[in-house]
Amino acid sequence: MTITTWQQALPHGITLSCRAAGERGRPVLMFLHGFPEAAFIWDPILAHFADPAHGGYRCVAPNLRGYEQSSQPPDVAAYRPKHLVQDIAALAQIESGDAPLACLVAHDWGGAVAWNFANQLPQRTRKLAIINSPHPGMFLRALQTSEKQRTASAYMNFLIRPDAEQLLREDGYRRLLGFFTQWGAAPCLTEEVKAQYRAVWDASLTGGLNYYRASPLRPPREGDAAASAITLPREMLTVDIPTLVLWGMQDAALLPELVEGLEEYVPRLTLQKVRDASHWIIHEKPQLVMESLAAFLE
Repeated sequence: MTITTWQQALPHGITLSCRAAGERGRPVLMFLHGFPEAAFIWDPILAHFADPAHGGYRCVAPNLRGYEQSSQPPDVAAYRPKHLVQDIAALAQIESGDAPLACLVAHDWGGAVAWNFANQLPQRTRKLAIINSPHPGMFLRALQTSEKQRTASAYMNFLIRPDAEQLLREDGYRRLLGFFTQWGAAPCLTEEVKAQYRAVWDASLTGGLNYYRASPLRPPREGDAAASAITLPREMLTVDIPTLVLWGMQDAALLPELVEGLEEYVPRLTLQKVRDASHWIIHEKPQLVMESLAAFLE
């Protein structure tokens, strides 16, 4: 199945570079990537679900604002959730018209956008599928009460440093590539794939880091109250559409406690825990991810 690429201008002045498979006019699956990745990571899944044998969906994966060839506003405030949700809502309108998305599928930072989208615009997607991306209410609670999660999230305070770009670019992006390899061999990280990542980081590293700089959801430290100073009203946290949460339980950055009690906010929850997968479950177990999504879509 051919993957097409194009630059999609949105009505509010942002352009998203997009990847897609499948015919326009079919029910739309939209896929949102996280950090430090890009839309190309979804290519095998786009091709799978665009195949008539697997649903014949229109499958669309944008590079989020700040990434790859998408718009990269210089102001950190431009990466706050309301702007990110606006981008995806506008793209969904272009791709799906007045019909809701069949499903919004998201990983990592893409999931942060998707949780907000589903809370604010539940009528715009029939279903939500989240892959190792914490619900904001659960994540805030953990950052405020769990020393283990604060320790696991300490890297966030490295990524907001003013010299983070310089440090991450050292030795051919050794630290960023280490995000993938520190928990296993990462056989998917071939030299060809490393080159794809490096091209994205050469073009757009600051945009990805600005997501962390714009968000107070990070561990508190001296002089920075961060998550300890936040309260979120319950109406900003509930998600009432059918939701699949697929969670690699070996995620060292986002601990298993983040999905315990999630039904408090997500009453129509299907939670699938994968014991032997990490944060990078999309790469480690692509067949399982596709099978789980297929079952959920049915």
